[in-house]
Amino acid sequence: MALTSQDIDRIANLARLALSPKESERMLSQLNGFFGIVEKMQAVDTSGVQPLAHPVAAIQDIALRLREDVASEPNQREANMRNAPAQGEGLFLVPKVIE
Repeated sequence: MALTSQDIDRIANLARLALSPKESERMLSQLNGFFGIVEKMQAVDTSGVQPLAHPVAAIQDIALRLREDVASEPNQREANMRNAPAQGEGLFLVPKVIE
């Protein structure tokens, strides 16, 4: 997949960026370089390769230091809801923004 200068202009417009022609050309080169790397990685046959939990696991056994999955903060819903300008059924109510 290769981008064109029109693609860069559209992306810049969507991101609300004002790019000079020189910046636009540099961005085109960098993004196409990135997509080239992605295409090379996709071309590698990875069938039968198990995913790693950690990159170091490929060269040595590693035990991940994981903490217990327990709630550490007390439930303060009532205190938090006191700051809500509008609430309903224990939830913050906000104005509709999407028609």
